[in-house]
Amino acid sequence: MAEKLKVELVTPYKKVLSEEVDEITANGALGEFGVLPGHAPFLTSLKIGELTYKKDGALYHMAVNWGYFEVENDTVTVLVETAEKADEIDLERAKAALGRAEAELKGLTPEDKNFRIYEAALERALIRVQVAGKAKL
Repeated sequence: MAEKLKVELVTPYKKVLSEEVDEITANGALGEFGVLPGHAPFLTSLKIGELTYKKDGALYHMAVNWGYFEVENDTVTVLVETAEKADEIDLERAKAALGRAEAELKGLTPEDKNFRIYEAALERALIRVQVAGKAKL
């Protein structure tokens, strides 16, 4: 059994992460899950949320936006729309996006065609603010 997991995290724009890690945790469509070396193969969809990984005793945080997560032969492949490391998130910009989404949602009902768009924007902004707060100083 391998002692590390090889993680490849890719967006449509670039490879965000290529590391050997000790463990990884993410938010799947059915809830939060964790993967350690030797994990059985599986494929799941990811929802907007936080992805964390541990490497050499240090914990790293990322905000991810919808995608897929696959484990096979101690290799984890993560394909997502966007991914930002905690220390790369512009906290003020994330807070501004949060405020805009909240303001737009106040004027909409769940039946409005734009409701889900702003609800997703609110969720993304909340995750980005939370993850940015975990950045190593």
